[in-house]
Amino acid sequence: MQRLLFPPWKAVMGSPCLRVLIPGAAPRTQCGCSCGIRRPLRPGQYSTISEVALQPGRGTVSQPSKAAERVVGRWLLVCSGTVAGAVILGGVTRLTESGLSMVDWHLIKGMKPPTSQEEWEAEFQKYQQFPEFKILNHDMTLAEFKFIWYMEYSHRMWGRLVGLAYILPAAYFWRKGWLTHGLKGRVLALCGLVCFQGLLGWYMVKSGLAEKPDSHDIPRVSQYRLAAHLGSALVLYCASLWTSFSLLLPQHKLPETRQLLRLRRFAHGTAGAFVAGLDAGLVYNSFPKMGESWIPEDLFTFSPLLRNVFENPTTVQFDHRILGVTSVAAITALYFLSRRIPLPRRTKIAAVTLLALAYTQVGLGISTLLMYVPTPLAATHQSGSLAVLSVALWLMSELRRVPK
Repeated sequence: MQRLLFPPWKAVMGSPCLRVLIPGAAPRTQCGCSCGIRRPLRPGQYSTISEVALQPGRGTVSQPSKAAERVVGRWLLVCSGTVAGAVILGGVTRLTESGLSMVDWHLIKGMKPPTSQEEWEAEFQKYQQFPEFKILNHDMTLAEFKFIWYMEYSHRMWGRLVGLAYILPAAYFWRKGWLTHGLKGRVLALCGLVCFQGLLGWYMVKSGLAEKPDSHDIPRVSQYRLAAHLGSALVLYCASLWTSFSLLLPQHKLPETRQLLRLRRFAHGTAGAFVAGLDAGLVYNSFPKMGESWIPEDLFTFSPLLRNVFENPTTVQFDHRILGVTSVAAITALYFLSRRIPLPRRTKIAAVTLLALAYTQVGLGISTLLMYVPTPLAATHQSGSLAVLSVALWLMSELRRVPK
């Protein structure tokens, strides 16, 4: 139980100072009275003993209050939501083939969209100089160009919003002293990762704008750069969400049994970004078989063999299916394992929610395949993967070990 400090103006045992014994207290010459302890704290400086970190010989250092921690936790929860929005919007941009419509990148200048007919025509003429227009969209009208341009513009502006959502509050909380020493390092890493995301996004787009004289394939960004861009966004999302959970959700003191350790290990897992980079969903639109067979004949047609894993659309879709089925099987086993252990109500809700979302995600994936990847359904499927990941993190947070 926390003990409230006596008001500093109240005399205790006849002394004008606050009679709180502190190891390594200042000598009485610093106090100026006969009590031999430090001067009283300023009114309102601290409210409880838990907010005073005692450091012999160096005075007192304030620590963020529980209320400040909750504010920081909610901020990071909002930040993770903005990252989720960027991932979903980026997926829609990819599905509508809008990502290569803006052919240059300016941090400030790029925030202003064209407003006149002349500006739109100039923007359209810049787009016409690149492979996507020449090979794929050579008969595109200005009105059609405006649609894909605004899709990419909204994605880039949302990215700027994400950066502001991280950097400005971080500077404010840092100045207010609401970040612990460990949290400062984590917040710096998150802000650095946001900036890296913007640079990586442009590096990805450049791969789709490059001229390839020996190729007449549909221009698309490098699946490797796309995977790196999406992967770093998911790292940013997971780190923000996990930190917010650690600040907002009180930990359960669970008995460290063998069953709990197995459940905790089982709760770690996830995967898959190369499908979007290769339109692998358009290769075999059937389920559970791929065409007429369980294992398609063109599974390993690329040479060398390792290229198939990353560049052969058939192999990528096959891997994606295997990962999906394996993930659902693992989540199902995790759920039944959790039922054999006495867990808090909140943890049980997390396990049930994860199971329900996993089967919903499988249903969305199969429907997306059978209906030849309609954009709304495919975007919902991509959003579902984020939902599954979020609840998996929630469950892992519920099962995390209480520090000794």
